[in-house]
Amino acid sequence: MKSGGKQMMRRRTGTIYRIVVRTELNGRYAVAFEGMQMEAKDGVTVLTGKIIDQPQLYGILERINGLGLELLSVEALPEGARSSAREERVPKGPKV
Repeated sequence: MKSGGKQMMRRRTGTIYRIVVRTELNGRYAVAFEGMQMEAKDGVTVLTGKIIDQPQLYGILERINGLGLELLSVEALPEGARSSAREERVPKGPKV
């Protein structure tokens, strides 16, 4: 971006994502998803956390694929969703 002849860069602040996979992962998988909160219940695991950019998101999705997990949904949460992310319900069907 240019403004008044000066180049300006946007500061990357990241986006909160909610990623749901089919299966209940235990704590030993926390290393694979470092920085993400994990909540496992009712046959699914919900990963919630800040993702800085698309390469980081794709890296997480590649880990999910590499572990042979079934991806149910990927959702970018609106600003301020950090505190309410834990309260949201787990989706019933695929939403990718």
